Amino acid sequence: MPLHDPAPLPADTPLPATEEPLSGSAERRLRVLDPGKVRGVLLHFHAGGLTMGAPAMADASNSLLARTCGIATASLDYRLAPQHPHPRAVDDGEAAALWLLRHAPARFGTDRLLIGGDSAGAWLAAQTLLRLRERHGVADRFRAAYFAVGCFDMSMTPSQRASTAAMFLSPERLKGTRTAAFPGLDGELLRDPSISPLYAPLGGLPPAIFSVGTDDAVLDDSLFMAARWQAAGNVAELQVYPEATHLFMSLPTPMAAEAWRRVAAFFDRHLV
Repeated sequence: MPLHDPAPLPADTPLPATEEPLSGSAERRLRVLDPGKVRGVLLHFHAGGLTMGAPAMADASNSLLARTCGIATASLDYRLAPQHPHPRAVDDGEAAALWLLRHAPARFGTDRLLIGGDSAGAWLAAQTLLRLRERHGVADRFRAAYFAVGCFDMSMTPSQRASTAAMFLSPERLKGTRTAAFPGLDGELLRDPSISPLYAPLGGLPPAIFSVGTDDAVLDDSLFMAARWQAAGNVAELQVYPEATHLFMSLPTPMAAEAWRRVAAFFDRHLV
């Protein structure tokens, strides 16, 4: 399926969605958008600071990727803090990834898998890949990853520490995520690789594209993570957008459209 340039979001009416339970988990479901002829499947994790949000909030961008790349998207309704603190969301990501590894060929007609997420969802995508590598040795079964405006250091990078109340990711929002998802932990404890993937060994992971804006509190997270991803021997592509704020890719702007075009082109290259 040829790749074409997307229009600014929302490009089209979102694709119809189906809700599909994970085997062995009646409560955890995947929100699936299927464009018809499928070249691959994207396991997606939504934004929301690990405390809010739902898969449906990404229907527009997931529909755009589905139509542009010819992929099905499967967005997970992972458990949220504070009711379900860490590592429950990562447990859910691991379960969803293993489900796709087993069932994607029968369900979607392909074993070509992708993974990605936005903001907290980018964190969860990274942690899921680390789980797959460390516990199952199958991280390389995912052909590519995208990380949009991800937070990869819960102990706070310099750009997070420079956040102001005027920013979307204000100091209060950043603290709220840490307090809810990682109760009782602070300082060096938050640098544990199971919490902050920036500090994990990153070898043996799939090609990844990192997207972030210069006016985002988590700018340094992407700068540092992309550099370490590449230094570990993986393919990393870093895209930095001038004056773009957090979650800028969800806005109906030409810059957001260009950011998604680059993600789609990256996926397209790695689906061959």
